[in-house]
Amino acid sequence: MSANSAEPGAKLEIVLVKGGRTKIRYESVVLSDDGTRVVVRADWAGSDVRDFGFVRFEPGDVFTEYYWRDRWYAVKEVRDGQGRLKGWYCDVTRPAVLAGSGAELVVEDLDLDLWRSADGSAVLRLDEDEFADSGLSRTDPEAATAAERALDELELLAKQGGFEDLLT
Repeated sequence: MSANSAEPGAKLEIVLVKGGRTKIRYESVVLSDDGTRVVVRADWAGSDVRDFGFVRFEPGDVFTEYYWRDRWYAVKEVRDGQGRLKGWYCDVTRPAVLAGSGAELVVEDLDLDLWRSADGSAVLRLDEDEFADSGLSRTDPEAATAAERALDELELLAKQGGFEDLLT
């Protein structure tokens, strides 16, 4: 594996950072890496059910995760243990960085999220209050603007079509 890309089939640790601290680390397997977009597959990293009200993440769920080195978001396709699509959970993040001699993909979560249900009937903007409370617009106004634009872009794709094309 080179420092610039991850080899398909290789293990890659996903490191989600929030507020300067590691929020979660979990193992994934690389499906592809074209130098701009990294696609991995990972099992639900939690040991318990996480019920958001609009979707439940639970043991057995499988995530196909799409990370970009040049975009301010990550998209996670969520399927249950039988392969049924639940929907897509989108994190607004800084662009992903391959680190740790290519063994880690580091992603900084910027609080904003979006959920799109499997049938597209529900598109929900999430955690805008957390984003406002984070102070990012004061401490890093350029990043805050990029984050807000990323959420708007994801919402537009989710509502008007082109969302699936983003992942092919």
